[in-house]
Amino acid sequence: MDNIYAIIPVSKFKNAKTRLSPFLSEEEREKLLKVMLKDVTDSLKKYVDKIFIISNDDDVLSYAKSLNLNIILENEKSNLNKALTQAMKYCKGKTRKVLIAPSDVPLIGKTNVQMLIDASKNLEFIIVPSKGGGTNMIIMKPMAIRTKFEGFSYTEHVNAAENKKLNPQVHDSFFMALDVNTAEDLGEIMIHGEKTHTRQYLKELKVKFEPYRGSERIKVTRDD
Repeated sequence: MDNIYAIIPVSKFKNAKTRLSPFLSEEEREKLLKVMLKDVTDSLKKYVDKIFIISNDDDVLSYAKSLNLNIILENEKSNLNKALTQAMKYCKGKTRKVLIAPSDVPLIGKTNVQMLIDASKNLEFIIVPSKGGGTNMIIMKPMAIRTKFEGFSYTEHVNAAENKKLNPQVHDSFFMALDVNTAEDLGEIMIHGEKTHTRQYLKELKVKFEPYRGSERIKVTRDD
């Protein structure tokens, strides 16, 4: 039995990240999703035994294969949490722990993932919160809880773990908390994402950033 598998759920590349639509075209957003997934999986490959991408989108599964990742075809009429349950059931009995993470956290490599995996050998449940009350990583035994992603999932997951007496441990990481949804998030990647595929791609798109004293702390623009 392996020690730890990573599970990454991925929805369709097309028509995704619509909050970035005023700033990036559909084709650019699709490429952004691909380079972010590559950053996440390249980082995790160093620490986990296997990586599984679960999706019902042929383009996603084909791209995952091109990265030499394991794939799980998501059941029809599913959703994010059902897909994760499906993936965990597949992994149960094959690995001691699973690491669940999204595909849009390109700075994951700057988080001390090895420390978290080492800690998980003695801890039953580790959770990393995201901005806005969400969850950007869980390490636990397969099916230790049923995931409750979407909305304020951090509190939901902590409560679920406490109800199972798993003594949830919280790891607060700026880099892991940064899932990319807005133009300001792209600015953070430009600032902190040295040596990532995502930052390189944003540079190719001529994304620029500067300090700003308005409602956002970073002003993000593109050269014509």
